[in-house]
Amino acid sequence: MQLYYNWITGFTTVAGNFAGGHSRGLEMGLAQERFVKDFCDAWGDGTSERKPDVEKILSMMSEDAEWQLWVPGGPTIRGRDALRQEIHRQMRFATNNKCNIVNVVSSDRMVMQERSDSAIIRGRPCPHQMVAIYELDDAGLIKRWREYLDMADLMRKQGTDEAFAAHGG
Repeated sequence: MQLYYNWITGFTTVAGNFAGGHSRGLEMGLAQERFVKDFCDAWGDGTSERKPDVEKILSMMSEDAEWQLWVPGGPTIRGRDALRQEIHRQMRFATNNKCNIVNVVSSDRMVMQERSDSAIIRGRPCPHQMVAIYELDDAGLIKRWREYLDMADLMRKQGTDEAFAAHGG
C-alpha cells in the first residue's frame, strides 16, 4: 500500500491491493490537509507586504490550543490570548514568512508536514527545514501544534540564542 499526495489536484490517495485483490484509490484526510495548508498560508506568502493574518490563524485553533514552538525543549504556548501575544511578539522581529510544504501525511485527526520554510528574522534570511504536527479536535480545529526543527541552526542564521527565541523580541 502506498500514500500519494498530488499537489496539482490536492488529493491524497492510498493505492495498493485491498481485500479480494482489487486495486483502488481512497481519499483520506484531504479536508484536514487543505485546512492546515490554509492555516500555513495565513502566515504569509514570503513578501514583506503580506503579514500573518493573526485573527484567521487564531480562528483555526481551538480556544485552548497549544503550540510548542520547537521540539525538543521549546516553550508551549496555551490558549488563544497567549497565542495572539506570541504571534505578535514574533511579528516584531520576523517578516517575509512562507511555509513551503514538501511532504504531508494525514488522517482524520492529524496532519504531519515536512516543510522547507523561509523568513527574514532580525534582518537575516533564515531558511529552515522542519516537521510540523497538527492534532485536530472534534470540530476540526487545531488543538495541538508542535514543530520539530534544528534550533541551533536557526539561531546561527539569525545571530541569537534560544532565550531570545523563546522570550525576546
